[in-house]
Amino acid sequence: MKATKKVKTISKIAVQAETVAAVGIDLGDRWSHWCALSCTGEVIGRGRVKTLAEALSEVAAGWAGIPVAIENGTHSGWISRTLKMVGCTVWVANPSRWRGTAHSSKNDANDAEALARVVRLDPKLLYPITHRTQQQQEDLSVIRVRAQLVKARTLLVNTARGAVKSIGARLPATDADAFHNTSWKFVPESLQEALRPLYQSLATITEQVRALDRQIEKLSKEKYQATTLLRSVPGVGPLTALTYVLTVADTARFDSSREVGAFLGLRPRQRQSGSRNPELGIAKNGDHYLRSLLVECAHYVLSRGPDSAMKRWGLGLAQAGPPAKRRALVAVARKLAVLLHSLWSNGELYCPFPNQPISVAA
Repeated sequence: MKATKKVKTISKIAVQAETVAAVGIDLGDRWSHWCALSCTGEVIGRGRVKTLAEALSEVAAGWAGIPVAIENGTHSGWISRTLKMVGCTVWVANPSRWRGTAHSSKNDANDAEALARVVRLDPKLLYPITHRTQQQQEDLSVIRVRAQLVKARTLLVNTARGAVKSIGARLPATDADAFHNTSWKFVPESLQEALRPLYQSLATITEQVRALDRQIEKLSKEKYQATTLLRSVPGVGPLTALTYVLTVADTARFDSSREVGAFLGLRPRQRQSGSRNPELGIAKNGDHYLRSLLVECAHYVLSRGPDSAMKRWGLGLAQAGPPAKRRALVAVARKLAVLLHSLWSNGELYCPFPNQPISVAA
């Protein structure tokens, strides 16, 4: 009977750097699994390590200059920075685009090996993404927290409206910011005791949202002056401008401004085969929140926005009826994404009819 070759499992320093050609790490919340391959594709080391900066730095100390593949996720940002600090060449796989291990044999160890094999052969097969800096991530957290507070406020407002409707009354239409003040007098007396805590929570959340709005304005003025260029576009406010700058992070990551539309999932999906090329919806990959903000800006451009070449172009697309209007809305959002990148890259203010854009220092 043939002896089965065993793969050595090491928990600290994996293997000597000169024998390793590629490493894959499957990230977990508490423990991460790694797999090291030789230049011939043989597995020369496996192990697991605590998902902590100190433990990962110790394990990766022998991987300086070696390609290491990880998958994008909650921990991938700080882990990629940790690995780069010890000299690793880090590739962050896009989990929505690359194919990992088959479902019948999917486990953490096999996922780590699959990452290592792909990064050894061709890292582009991972559809790698670029993480923003730690400072950008921290500033983006302000926007993320605000979005969740607004979502919670909407849920509370809908709960209040539903409770009042259930007894045959209605609350007036009003902005979410003013809802807790203007609608309270229309709450039936029989429901006031039950809804009072909800309205108090609404008042607190609204004040917190306003405080975050002030913080976003301050960040834009003090740290991200490029937002001034983006806000010259009608409909693009401080929230959209800062979200765009922090999400894109670096204009140089794109060879062309047109690539931003695909980066944000605002391009049509493709499923072409031979002569068959069906018309599909947009890809919807990339940052969902920024995409929704751009769609809101497109609503403004096509409805209340001032006359411009973009508005005329969008209204021309929308003339064919409701389906065409929806497509026009997405098309204008994609055009906005491209335009904002172009203004940021070139240091130009928006010009509604682009003949002679005004140049300023970003």
